[in-house]
Amino acid sequence: MNISIITVGKLKEKYLKQGIEEYLKRLTAYAKVELIEVADEKAPEELSELEMLQVKQKEGERILGKISQDTYMIALAIQGKMQSSEELADTLDKLATYGKSKLAFVIGGSLGLSDEVIKRSNEQLSFSRMTFPHQLMRLILVEQVYRAFRINRGEPYHK
Repeated sequence: MNISIITVGKLKEKYLKQGIEEYLKRLTAYAKVELIEVADEKAPEELSELEMLQVKQKEGERILGKISQDTYMIALAIQGKMQSSEELADTLDKLATYGKSKLAFVIGGSLGLSDEVIKRSNEQLSFSRMTFPHQLMRLILVEQVYRAFRINRGEPYHK
């Protein structure tokens, strides 16, 4: 399986980079995983509704430019469906079983995802109703993808 994790903005925090690199290294035994960063749109702190929409739209165009037509896309969104680790493992297993060898997880920028990205997604996944920094979500996501592969292989993993 080829997995892309498409994110908005550059990751600067060293501790997050180290954690992500560790899980990406562990994942090489199970899948080819690629982290793709697209530029975030520079914007002032205070934005009007229209300006927020424009920022999300521009970031969304960059995201969609990285996704091919035959890629199954899961958007991380607060309004998405919550799953347990076992349910995520089952989702990945079913995708692999039914020939979906290209998978993309998409993490939006600080304002979220554009409507176009949400519409393009095959499903939306929520890790919580809480809001997390999008940089931290990268680490949480790669850990959960790693956990899913361990679950599917029946390999032990701490609970």
